[in-house]
Amino acid sequence: MQPISAYGYTFHEPKSPLERRDFSIDSVADGHVVVQVAGCGLCHTDISFFSGQVKPNRVPVILGHEISGRIVGASAEFESLVGKNVIVPAILPCGECDLCGSGRGNVCRRQVFPGNDFDGGFASHAVVPGRFLCVIPEDTGNLTVAQLSVIADAITTPYQAMVRSEVQTGDLAVVVGVGGIGTYMVQWAKHAGAVTVAIDVDEKKLENAMRMGADHTINAKDYSEGDVKKAVRDLVKEQSLAKTRWKVFETSGTASGQAVAFSLLSFAGTVAIVGFTMDKVSIRLSNVMAFDAEIFGNWGCKPEYYANVVREVVAGRINVRDNVEERPLDSINDIFKLALEHKLERRVVLVP
Repeated sequence: MQPISAYGYTFHEPKSPLERRDFSIDSVADGHVVVQVAGCGLCHTDISFFSGQVKPNRVPVILGHEISGRIVGASAEFESLVGKNVIVPAILPCGECDLCGSGRGNVCRRQVFPGNDFDGGFASHAVVPGRFLCVIPEDTGNLTVAQLSVIADAITTPYQAMVRSEVQTGDLAVVVGVGGIGTYMVQWAKHAGAVTVAIDVDEKKLENAMRMGADHTINAKDYSEGDVKKAVRDLVKEQSLAKTRWKVFETSGTASGQAVAFSLLSFAGTVAIVGFTMDKVSIRLSNVMAFDAEIFGNWGCKPEYYANVVREVVAGRINVRDNVEERPLDSINDIFKLALEHKLERRVVLVP
């Protein structure tokens, strides 16, 4: 392989500007490929690393785990992939342990995570494991390869939560927090045939959730925690919606959002914790027993689901185009600043 001149933006310590670094990729280790990055989405996890709320497993590191691009180099095992466009799953399991063998590879204890365990996608090129990459079809519909990068987390994570919840036609699906992931959670629940209710404190996000298919919205800023529950119950009564088996998806990643989600636990219902926060919530777990209900956590998405997601996105059944915007990679420090100030209305895809 001919040496590849590359560059990326390296994270050294919280709240310090990411440092542009030039480097050369001279060879590819067994089992790996070189991806020429088309785009890398900016996720809440990246912001948490940058702010210091969460510490990456490796420092210094090039952040970024929503990666799409073209394979331009590969070890012998993956030479057939050279020239193909791919999405790099945010969760890359080993494929060989007990968890992987039981269909729970997304929580493989030997998993690696781009931009956390090794250099990620805020770069011109990334060296990644070749196993489990998702090949993108040549026809990407009305989307660019760069825009498809957000499939790696923002779209696949809620897809897995939707599948695991077994949401079906006629169910009531409540999405608490309709930001980057919640927007797609609304779409997947609607796609499964549910009546969807979006809850947030940001009216603009709620308006976008309606455009993405939400049937109803509730601005939690107008209510206390208990009153949000009453607002949902009133809506159910007014609209003659399902009174039990609610599917509640917590995607805000906030303590207040988690408290609201748990308050909406119903008989034979399900609460899925999809967002992450370090904050603690006080709840009465006996409600789970009394309602014969279920609560589960959702960590990323196993690679086996990616092809299904790509098919639905490319076909236009999941709206990505109106929820992302491309920005130059060299503007990354400005973008992080805007993200910390909550001034980004769409998920940014950084393009080298």
